[in-house]
Amino acid sequence: MIEKRQFYINGQWVDPATANDFDVIDPATEEACAVISLGSQADTDAAVAAARAAFNGWADTPLEDRVALIRKLGEVYNARREEMAEAMRMEMGAPIDLARTSQWGAGSWHLAGFLEALENFDFEKQMGADRIRKEPIGVCALITPWNWPMNQVALKAIPAMAVGCTMVLKPSEIAPLSSLLFAEMVDEAGFPPGVFNLVNGDGVGVGSQLSAHPDVDMVSFTGSTRAGIAISKAAADTLKRVSLELGGKGANIIFADADEKAVKRGVIHCMQNSGQSCNAPTRMMVERAAYPQALEVARATAEATSVGPTTQSGRHIGPVVSELQFNKIQGLIETGIKEGATLLAGGLGRPEGMNKGYYVRPTVFADVTPDMTIYREEIFGPVLSIIPFDTEDQAIEMANDTVYGLTNYVQTQDDDKRLRVARKVRSGMVETNGISRVQGSPFGGYKQSGNGREGGVWGLEEFCETKAVSGVPMG
Repeated sequence: MIEKRQFYINGQWVDPATANDFDVIDPATEEACAVISLGSQADTDAAVAAARAAFNGWADTPLEDRVALIRKLGEVYNARREEMAEAMRMEMGAPIDLARTSQWGAGSWHLAGFLEALENFDFEKQMGADRIRKEPIGVCALITPWNWPMNQVALKAIPAMAVGCTMVLKPSEIAPLSSLLFAEMVDEAGFPPGVFNLVNGDGVGVGSQLSAHPDVDMVSFTGSTRAGIAISKAAADTLKRVSLELGGKGANIIFADADEKAVKRGVIHCMQNSGQSCNAPTRMMVERAAYPQALEVARATAEATSVGPTTQSGRHIGPVVSELQFNKIQGLIETGIKEGATLLAGGLGRPEGMNKGYYVRPTVFADVTPDMTIYREEIFGPVLSIIPFDTEDQAIEMANDTVYGLTNYVQTQDDDKRLRVARKVRSGMVETNGISRVQGSPFGGYKQSGNGREGGVWGLEEFCETKAVSGVPMG
């Protein structure tokens, strides 16, 4: 049993003010793999005070010195890859190969991307007789989820550090081990005390305390839309900036002229990370002429998607993160069946031969209609809904028929149509023909998918205030 009860505050590992043990459950075994402590108001106050005391000195630190420390952090992160992968395997159920590549790699990729973005980032520029400055916003509360732990920590902590902010990180209490390891890496890299602090806790406790804290200047949150609304309300009394990356219900619009791998690619993408990605293409919309063939390919692809232990190498998917998540997904699969969707693959219960662990059968529904729950709710599991459409306008209308607007997908070999549809769907990101977005491209959504942008120059600007100074020309 791993014991990680301490918090990282002001450059030191400190005991919690009040003991409040919390078991971290390995979703592959349903057994406790670690114990942490949940913080109290006193712990939150201590971490915020440390960040506040460190802010002026860190903000005044020359950019090249901040960059040097971030580079050192990157070296430490890369050197401790196997430890980080193992932490994420245990805490959130990523199969070890996925943990070593995509899960660990997301942190390394974003760190490198921010260093590149900094090379051309204008902290000051001239506008007529005015000097326009980008200055660090101050003390930032970083509240991160369990599904892509290092992806989200890197997207928040690295740009905040880079522009001169100080911070308090509250990772998800059900997947805290990777963030605790990240704090060790920050310490090893030699950041000044108070620049980076970590307090474990749940949303009702430390999350709410940080959101309402008068000495916190900004909250950057990734998680559910429900929690994002609660954080916004808690932050309103102090009018702090709130940057939100929330849920999604992405449409994958597949026209009849799409490439032959489009359907298979869409199913695999939906199932990746056991379906636990906010930008997953969970609503596959297929042009009527291609619909029968698409159903066959989707069924075969889902049935070929293997589910296996997290310690085993391979391209399989692992469990979902918790019993709560498992039960929610099972309930939505059951609802899909009851509401009349056609079950093509998967269904209720664990995969055959598995009687322990929060493993979900890769599931595909066909003939889904907009009045069905599975069409509208974010399931956050390996569950795909397939819907036919007849015209381009109908596909666009269906794609936009959601409260979310994170990522949509368009598959067609007609470039004019591809761009035309991409312009009309209401989402912060559109991926076309299986081409991933480039490093430094902004990540964020419309509507109830949030209001912030992460990555590259946009991620740096997120943690800055803008100041206009008149009459001081740049030399």
